[in-house]
Amino acid sequence: MDIAIVGGGAAAVSLLDALAVTEGTGTVGGTITVFEPSPYLWRGRPYGPDLDAVLVNTPPALMSVRARDFGHFAAWLGKRGADHLDPLLGQPLVPRALYGEYLVHSAEKAVAALGEQGWSVRVVAARVTDVAVRSGTRLVLRTDDGQEYEAGQVALCTGGGTPPDPYGLTGRAGFTADPYPLAETLDKIAAGNNVAVVGSGLTAVDVVVALAAHRYPGEITLLSRGGVLPYVWQRPDGRRPTQVTIERVAGLHGSRGHLALDDLVGLLRAELADAREDFGDLVAQLRSTRTDDPVHRLRQQLAAVDDPRIGRRVLQETAHTVGPYAWRLLREPDRAWLRRHLRTATSVASPMVPANAIVLMRLLDSGQLTVSSGVEAIEPVNGRFRVRDAGGQRTAHVVVNAVNSPAQALSGTAQQLVRSLADAGLAALHPTGGVVPADPRVHVVGDLAGGGSFITSSIAGVAAQASRTALALRTP
Repeated sequence: MDIAIVGGGAAAVSLLDALAVTEGTGTVGGTITVFEPSPYLWRGRPYGPDLDAVLVNTPPALMSVRARDFGHFAAWLGKRGADHLDPLLGQPLVPRALYGEYLVHSAEKAVAALGEQGWSVRVVAARVTDVAVRSGTRLVLRTDDGQEYEAGQVALCTGGGTPPDPYGLTGRAGFTADPYPLAETLDKIAAGNNVAVVGSGLTAVDVVVALAAHRYPGEITLLSRGGVLPYVWQRPDGRRPTQVTIERVAGLHGSRGHLALDDLVGLLRAELADAREDFGDLVAQLRSTRTDDPVHRLRQQLAAVDDPRIGRRVLQETAHTVGPYAWRLLREPDRAWLRRHLRTATSVASPMVPANAIVLMRLLDSGQLTVSSGVEAIEPVNGRFRVRDAGGQRTAHVVVNAVNSPAQALSGTAQQLVRSLADAGLAALHPTGGVVPADPRVHVVGDLAGGGSFITSSIAGVAAQASRTALALRTP
C-alpha cells in the first residue's frame, strides 16, 4: 500500500502517530510519502521558532497528538513542565516553539515505529500542485518542481487558510498582514508610537503579549466590530464529561434518526445536574458575552479561574472533542443558529491562558491598551492609518492584522490542488467551505475537512480525525 500525505504539520504528525498505533485488517507495510516544502517540517505555521512569550494557548491535556491519550504531551514534557507553570492555571504553558519540538519528536517516533512494521516513510520537500487518476486505480501527485509520485491513497493535511485582509491594506507601508512568527515581525510592529491590532481574538492577544515582553512603550489598540475578548481558561479539575460524549450523541442520533440542538442542550443540562449546578447561570453568562464591557468581563474571568463550577470547562473541552462529530449530525437550522453566535462560541471554546490575561489586564489598567468596538474602516492617509469606529476617528502609525481565517478556508497554496481534485472527481468543495472526498482513496485531516464545525479545528479535534482516518487507511 502506498499512502501520500500532503502537508507536514500537526495534522500529518497526528496521522503518522495514529497509523503507527492503529491495527488494521489490511496489508501491513508499504510506502508513506509526506509532501512538505516548509523548512519547519512537522511544526507547521503555528509552532515554528518564535519568541518565548508566544505561548501555547491550551492546557497540555488538550494538546496531545494522540486521540484520547490526554497525558501524551504532558508525559513528553516531563520535568520541564515545572519551568513553564502558570500559577493560576496550575498547568504548564509552554512556548509554541517548545511544543513544535514535541511535534518533531512525535513524528520521528512514529516514523521509527512504522519502519518496524514494514513501512517506508520518506519526506519530499515540494508542494503538491495537483492530483490525477492513472490507470483507474492509481493516483498521481504532481509537485511544483515538475516531479510525479504515485499513490493508492491520499490524505490532505494542508492546515488552515490564509489570514484575510478585511480592509485591503496588504502592501501598505506600516501594515503587517500576518504577524507570525513574531520573532521576525516584532521590531517592525513596534516601530510606531501607536499600534492598532485588527481583531481581538487569540492572535491579537499574542501580539499584545509580545509587545509587552518587548517593553513597547506606545499605545496599543485592539480594533474589532464587537469588542469581544476571549474567555480565560479555568484551572482543569481532571473531570471528564460523562453526559456530553460522542457515545451519547451517537445514541441519540441512532434512536431518533436525527439530532437537534435541543438534544445537545439536554446533555449539557444533565451534565450540570450531575454536578448540582444551575444551567440558567451558565446561559446568563454566555448571553452577556456580547454586551458586557470587555475590561470588566476580563477582570471577572481572571477572578473565576478557580471557580469550581464545571459549565465552561465542559463547553471548552467538548466543543473540540464532541462538537465536530455532533455538527455533522445537526439539522441545518440549528447550525445556522450557531453560526449567528460565532463570536461568543469562539470566545468560549478558544479562551486565553491566565498568564496572557494578566498581561492584558495590567496594560488595560495602565491605559496603554484599549479595546475599540464598532470598527467601520481603516484607511491609509499620509503615511499613517485613519481608523473610524464607534468612538469616532483615531490615528495609528502601525496596523497589525490579527484576523484569523474562518474554519475550512482554503490557503492560497492549496487552491490549485483542491481544484485538480474536483476536476478529477476525487473531491468536491463543500457549500460552507472546505473539501469533501468524493472517492474512498481521498481523505482529509484537519481544518480543511468540509462540512465541519464552524469553530476552527483544535489539536484535540485533529487528533480525533487522524485516528478515524488511520483506521480507514489501515483497513481498506
